[in-house]
Amino acid sequence: MICKRKLSSVFVAILVCGGFSYYISTNMRTPEHQKIRNRISPTQESRREVAGRAGTCTPRRKFVFIATHKTGTVTTSNVFQRYAIIHKLPVLIPKSGNPISWGLPPDEDDYIHTPDEQYGALWNHMRYNKEWLRSKFPADTAYFSIIRNPANHLISAMNYYSLPQLLKLRDVINPVNEFSTNPWKYKNLSEVYFGFCNITWDPTRNFIAFDLGYPAEGAENEVLARQYISELETDFTLIMLLEYLDESLVLLKRLMCWELKDVLYVVKNNRTYTYKMYTPSEEQISNLRKWKAVDYLLYETFNTSLWRKIGAQGPDFHEEVFHFKKMNRDVNTYCLAYGRWEGAPNLTVAASKWNHQFEVDAVFCRLIQSVVSQLMGQLRRGQEGGRTILSEKVNIRAVMKGEPTFKYKIERDIYLEMVNKHEAGQ
Repeated sequence: MICKRKLSSVFVAILVCGGFSYYISTNMRTPEHQKIRNRISPTQESRREVAGRAGTCTPRRKFVFIATHKTGTVTTSNVFQRYAIIHKLPVLIPKSGNPISWGLPPDEDDYIHTPDEQYGALWNHMRYNKEWLRSKFPADTAYFSIIRNPANHLISAMNYYSLPQLLKLRDVINPVNEFSTNPWKYKNLSEVYFGFCNITWDPTRNFIAFDLGYPAEGAENEVLARQYISELETDFTLIMLLEYLDESLVLLKRLMCWELKDVLYVVKNNRTYTYKMYTPSEEQISNLRKWKAVDYLLYETFNTSLWRKIGAQGPDFHEEVFHFKKMNRDVNTYCLAYGRWEGAPNLTVAASKWNHQFEVDAVFCRLIQSVVSQLMGQLRRGQEGGRTILSEKVNIRAVMKGEPTFKYKIERDIYLEMVNKHEAGQ
């Protein structure tokens, strides 16, 4: 709740939320304003406690975030991108577009090289490849990713990638219901061949595991799956769960010794479609557990891992999550109201047991509200001009039309131009 109070001719807004406080103000100097500042400012005790906590660890500033698909990464990538921008980290980013690669590791011409070939941050879409990443990032780099419940992932992918068209289910009201009743029936339709990289990939099957480097052809190899997922547990500092995003981000903040301000977020790309809230039956879930066996094993492993790591954090962890949720809601409210208002009064978030006092202004709001592509220009610093990697979404749609797949957008543009010329000449 935002409460507004008018003091003389100066605007002051105060937010008081569950044991911690916010205030919006200009540089007022009236006696009444000073009383309000004293009342809502952090106590000496909270300052000492935060200072003590801050002295116990050093922020880690080297990270790789593997942005899996349809797992909330448009929202979470902003956390990593924002941190890199604010702290001026040397980033590994594509020369053009958003994906840095698909299927295979990036080619040397696909990303911007730093002068000393030293990198400290990555968050653009790419498939996890341990060997390639270890060759680019130092040994003390923290690795992160995010996954979600495989049934919910299928629902999201079904809509985003227009899979009913691929599966010949365009006239079905609920394609997820139809598909989940017998996934094997659609196997010959759901597999997509990407000729440019010689990969056969199924967007309905172990999609998340594929993004994390697991071979598509290992869908029914339980021994290989368990071995690979065990290696991921060793490789990654944390794999977050979309269903527990707030808990995941607070844990990330603690593991990296970051500030709560660093992991604030705004939900993005929250689409609406007719079957979004569909809950598969027990029989359908049983089918999906077999069809997407590697993804389910992955999810259950890192669900257990997440709560084990949380359990090691101590009894105040859930208090901090509660605090973070309320703080995030109120920063979102402020940014929605004032984020585009140049010269708007800042929001001051008072210090608490878990955070230092900090300011939220219009600049911060624009950062937190942006999607990855909107912030890439300032990171490229005039080094644009490379070939844009085609997204898997474009290539899936090409397959639906009987067209070839391509790695680069320019290749597809040339192909379409040739097709158009040929058709015009007939």
